[in-house]
Amino acid sequence: MTKSVFTDRYKLFLNLLIQERKNKGITQVLLAKKLNKPQSYVSKYENGERRLDVIEFLDIAACLELDASAFIRKLV
Repeated sequence: MTKSVFTDRYKLFLNLLIQERKNKGITQVLLAKKLNKPQSYVSKYENGERRLDVIEFLDIAACLELDASAFIRKLV
């Protein structure tokens, strides 16, 4: 079984997350500061080098002021 980080649905998840960040005019640096993480943290998950878990996603969604449930529904 292929790891989900390489599935089309995971790629869609990342693309939607990146799009939401950019639509809000938030840079990777600014998001990283809001998360108290280095900029490389954001870069690595956006590039698919690092997988996000549910808790990390919820933290990112909160920083981007996203409705996490509505966001997830876009993937099903």
